[in-house]
Amino acid sequence: MKPVLEINNISKEYRINQGAQAYLSLRDSVTSFFTGKKIAKNQFWALRDVQFNILPGESIGVIGRNGSGKSTLLKILSKITFPSKGYIRARGRVASLLEVGTGFHMELTGRENIFLNGAILGLTKKEIVERFDDIVAFSGVEAFLDTPLKHYSNGMALRLAFAVAAHLDPEILLIDEVLAVGDEAFQKKCIGKMDEVSKSGKTILFVSHNMNAVQQLCKRTIVLDQGQVKFDGPTKEAIQFYLENSNSWQSDNLQDRKDRKGGKKFKFTKIACFGDDISKAVRVFRSGQNIRVQLHYTHQFTEKVPITLALDFQKSGNQHLMSCRNAVVGQQLFLEPNKNAYFECHIPRLPLTPGRYYFNLTAYFNEKIIDRIHDVGYIDVSFGDYYGSGTLPPRYAGVCIDYQWK
Repeated sequence: MKPVLEINNISKEYRINQGAQAYLSLRDSVTSFFTGKKIAKNQFWALRDVQFNILPGESIGVIGRNGSGKSTLLKILSKITFPSKGYIRARGRVASLLEVGTGFHMELTGRENIFLNGAILGLTKKEIVERFDDIVAFSGVEAFLDTPLKHYSNGMALRLAFAVAAHLDPEILLIDEVLAVGDEAFQKKCIGKMDEVSKSGKTILFVSHNMNAVQQLCKRTIVLDQGQVKFDGPTKEAIQFYLENSNSWQSDNLQDRKDRKGGKKFKFTKIACFGDDISKAVRVFRSGQNIRVQLHYTHQFTEKVPITLALDFQKSGNQHLMSCRNAVVGQQLFLEPNKNAYFECHIPRLPLTPGRYYFNLTAYFNEKIIDRIHDVGYIDVSFGDYYGSGTLPPRYAGVCIDYQWK
């Protein structure tokens, strides 16, 4: 059986100009030409010698840290950009869903965009009409079908984009991390549709940070790191490899954040998370694992004062899940004069199901906000055994709680 997609030693180089000016006058350009002064350039390889084949009907996951080359790979496969070295061979029509609005025109209506995107993918008007009703029904935007896309929310645009990509009968479907924009019910619907597409003999390449979705959909997964393939094999083993080799916390420096709210007497400066080993900050945890969140700060109080801290967890789309506040559990925290240090929130059993979770921080003095910053970092929660039963609740549960049945 011939591969439906061949990736042969793909490399992608970008050049970063050093010392380039935003605007050069004619005199500057002429002077530069005659003096022979050249702009220094740094090479950056987004991908290096990536090679693998995909057979018809396979669902392949691609995982890796931010900047590992996942999106660059999909852009090359979608022919948005071209490789510096190597080549690809696709046997069949390729449909891409790389980000919300790709291949759509914001001034056109939803109805017009369905026909536009179908034409871009090479379908005739008759073929698009045959699939039109199914696309509209799946997207759930019937009431806004004749409304310009610029008036759609991100979630509505995503639903329409995914519906078009999934129903235009591509042999190869490329999907980036856009499903994170949709709500939980729509994500579940998309996973079901992708599974249906795969079982019909089509091929799916699925890039995601959602390990649960990757494991649910893909039997084989590729791990990218610094533009190279580090692992290619069964999904469960790939996820384990990724977690063991990519679990490092890149310190989130909050010192210079301009979007904070509050006064000048207190400021969060850094956040970091630790497991049982407090000597190494990490970002990936398992459900039920111990976690310590350190909040570093500076302040200008000249006397000992009480302070209230709030560490909030939320999912993408500003879905608030839980809040850890010292006042709620009856603990008092104090700022010592002329002493900058950190406070630590200890959660003995992380009560979160698999997924990515973001932090918001707030500090109060005399019930007034003295510092507040949203989206100060994130953690990835992977499979664990919170209840000791070997079974996890569904992802949409969000938070695990202790309970008993009688």
